[in-house]
Amino acid sequence: MMRNAKLHQFKLAAVLLCALAGGSAQAAPAPIDSIVVVVNDEVITRNELSERVKNIERRMKAQNVALPEPADMRRQILERMILERAQMQLAKELGVRVDDATLDRAIGRIAEQQKMTLQQLRDQTEREGTPYAAFREEIREEIVMQRLREHEVDAKIQISDAEIDSFLAAEQAAAANQSEVNLAQILIRIPENASPEQIAARRARAEEVMRQLRTGADFAKMAATYSDAADALKGGEIGWRGTERLPPQFADTLAKLKPGQVTPIVKSAGGFHILKVLDKRSVAEGQVAAVVQQTRARHILIKVTPAVSAYDARRKLVELRERLEHKAAKFEELARLFSNDGSAAKGGELGWLFPGDTVPEFESAMNALKPGEVSSPVETSFGFHLIEVLERKSEDVSKEKVRTAARQAIRERKLEEATEDWARQVRDRAYVEFRDEK
Repeated sequence: MMRNAKLHQFKLAAVLLCALAGGSAQAAPAPIDSIVVVVNDEVITRNELSERVKNIERRMKAQNVALPEPADMRRQILERMILERAQMQLAKELGVRVDDATLDRAIGRIAEQQKMTLQQLRDQTEREGTPYAAFREEIREEIVMQRLREHEVDAKIQISDAEIDSFLAAEQAAAANQSEVNLAQILIRIPENASPEQIAARRARAEEVMRQLRTGADFAKMAATYSDAADALKGGEIGWRGTERLPPQFADTLAKLKPGQVTPIVKSAGGFHILKVLDKRSVAEGQVAAVVQQTRARHILIKVTPAVSAYDARRKLVELRERLEHKAAKFEELARLFSNDGSAAKGGELGWLFPGDTVPEFESAMNALKPGEVSSPVETSFGFHLIEVLERKSEDVSKEKVRTAARQAIRERKLEEATEDWARQVRDRAYVEFRDEK
């Protein structure tokens, strides 16, 4: 019902715009805009698609990536826009938002990284053909998408001590000289719960890509034309990967290849992959003992939901902090009563934390506290926190450092697979109706 109402509003707006432009029913003027695809209760229009195509073509040319045929380019970009729209709708449902103050700080960091003032960044953006208001909204969407992935994917990844033990044992058994590979990929995605006929059709598509590669087709152009991965329009480039960060079926195949060579078709749970080795390099081993600071902390988390706004969450934590300052309550009591985190039952206790164990905003605020201090409300992708540092210790933790590095490597490998799988599920669950693009 909602979808039909929105589409009716879009058509009515188009008719009114045509009338204002001086059109008439008898003259049958061409519509100012039209619907290309419906995604749940929203639409993607021809003008939106055309504008995105222009922007990406400009970026690809600047990076010297060969452009696919126009029809293939539009198809790739439209599929990306569908996924983005479905993810943004999910973010809205879950109450994931980015306020203007957070956005301003993010843009400030971008300007700082590029050694520019905000005005210089604005001028450069508009010289490149993107209105500054549109640039701001693009950054806002990127932050929302990052927070959504952290909420839906990152926070759900679990790594056991047994996995770390197995990982370290495998590393020790590996050859003394390890290597990294710079990879590009072409992914032909398999839909979730695909039928045997759908799987066969996707394999046939992968085999056609492989046939063209064998006859001299450019890998980057083929990736931009056929790949369903997020890196398709970058020529399929994934970047440098250590063998420990690759699924075993990839690592075994890639170990036999030289730079410039391409793997056979490799099947995974997500689809059919064709990988190209762009370069290889050795990785010097050596584990140096290091002194690492650990922090024992606890927190109270108030999540932002459709029923609890960011303002409400922050205000609640300010009230709780005032109660702590006046010694009207104990931290652990308030955590048990109000925290939305699994640590609430333990009085908010998080235990001993290594660098990298928490999200950057939390870690930065925690590191600024002295033992016994309680922070002001701290915003992260999970919500708003009050953080109290209980104690700190510094010691030689070479073994712990090795295990932390192993945990991070396992996490990155799991994260890539989980993110790809989650994106596929979001796309497959969305209602998508294609309209005539002609």
